[in-house]
Amino acid sequence: MELWYGGKIYTMKKEGDWVEAVVTNEGVITATGDTQGLYQTYKEQIDEEHDLKGAVMYPGFTDSHLHIIGHGERLMRLDLSFMKSAEEVIQALKQHAEQLPAGEWIIGDGWNENQWEDKRIIHKDELDEISTDHPMMLTRVCRHALLANSRAIEMAGITKDTPDPQGGVIVRDDKGESTGYFHDQGQELIKDAMPEVTPQYLRKATELAVNDMHTYGLVGGHSEDLNYYGGFKKTLDAFTDIINEDRYKFRAHLLVHHGVIEDVDAHQLGFKKGTKYVELGALKIFSDGALGGRTAWLSEDYTDDPGNKGVAIHTEEGLASLIGEARKRQMPIAVHAIGDAAVEAVADEIANQPLETGERDRIIHAQILRPELIEKLKDLDVVLDLQPTFVASDFPWVMDRIGNVRLKTSYSWKTLLDAGIMCAGGSDAPIEEINPLLGIRAAVDRRATYDNQVYQTEERLSVYEAISLYTKGSAQAIKKEDTQGIIEENYVADFTVLDRDLFALKPHELADATVTMTVVDGDVVYQR
Repeated sequence: MELWYGGKIYTMKKEGDWVEAVVTNEGVITATGDTQGLYQTYKEQIDEEHDLKGAVMYPGFTDSHLHIIGHGERLMRLDLSFMKSAEEVIQALKQHAEQLPAGEWIIGDGWNENQWEDKRIIHKDELDEISTDHPMMLTRVCRHALLANSRAIEMAGITKDTPDPQGGVIVRDDKGESTGYFHDQGQELIKDAMPEVTPQYLRKATELAVNDMHTYGLVGGHSEDLNYYGGFKKTLDAFTDIINEDRYKFRAHLLVHHGVIEDVDAHQLGFKKGTKYVELGALKIFSDGALGGRTAWLSEDYTDDPGNKGVAIHTEEGLASLIGEARKRQMPIAVHAIGDAAVEAVADEIANQPLETGERDRIIHAQILRPELIEKLKDLDVVLDLQPTFVASDFPWVMDRIGNVRLKTSYSWKTLLDAGIMCAGGSDAPIEEINPLLGIRAAVDRRATYDNQVYQTEERLSVYEAISLYTKGSAQAIKKEDTQGIIEENYVADFTVLDRDLFALKPHELADATVTMTVVDGDVVYQR
């Protein structure tokens, strides 16, 4: 048995509830209470004592939506996310190209023209000036768009006559030629031309990501990676090779993209099957694109692009069919839906094909809503996966996209919680920074990174509500609120320990806290 004491321990069972000490045994919480009482009760059985030395313990933070291998890749690749102009990106690419062997792909992640004073999209001709020897693939921050140079386009076999794929766009000039800008399913044309990744590459990306997440206090994450790296089994093996009892303890819950569902069947796996630390989750479906590239599916035109309502990735029949495939396998669904038309299409189909297993469906992002749509969501046993840092990164430019009327029920986290809708908190890393404290700060403060202004003060969450997104909310998303998300007897011994009390900080100070310890299954996996 182990005794954890010496600091304030917030149980998160209700606001303000805390204890002095916790006793754990074999990865499970045995008891909570005052230090002296627990020591007297269990002193003959306690093998190890952990003095928090004044630090503050919380239930382990879990990111409810991210891309674990993608986060690892970001740590391995050219990071464009902090660059402030197209010219800065181009200069970085030039320097990077000089270091690579001829013919090797230049891969960059995270460019975001909304951070630039001149919000233009880099043209393939500019990329060709950097290199025509190196094929180039540069992913936008949202991961719903990418840039490619002529060499990559040629390798993909894309010509003037190549049609837009269903759910995707090849952006073209007045002559019908590709500009090098690809949206949503259009990206797959370029990605399919890239060399297949190796198992070693996947293991390295996974290891880097898990190590990094531990340093930010994350004990687990709900990830979507299984359809992008050359095969379901190869990708799953990378997770199980790295995340296990002997190497890195981390609770990885892996959503199953519909493109690999038959592979899951072939390996006789299914929902919540796997290992102690790596399990399969809901069927992942994309129903629309993203706001940055104006491909999120809206019920009315984009305010700054009349005639464009975005992109529906699937037809109505196609979406219904995919959800039907999940129901045949008694699986919940987890659907990417940013625009209100996308959310409504998913909500209607969930109502048409209800899940009968007692598990919960998930709608990921749900940024743009309408009052009647919120009422519809209240009637469904569904969890919304929110990314609070989108407030920090999307304002003020998103106001140009959707206008003031739609803004009233968009990014409306407080309205959703007050309506009784279950919500979980995630980062969508590598699209946003992995640090959950940035998400907690954004949910409470609602301050934009671009102009340091606060938006929609009426939608601010309390600190308790914000932390709950990453603890109780993430547990609810996978129907594990009886064993995860709070500090209580018979719950898993997963803890995030910080150097200060979040409840005593001002909103803008919340991300200043530092992780001193991360504990998974009773084991210290990171210590500062």
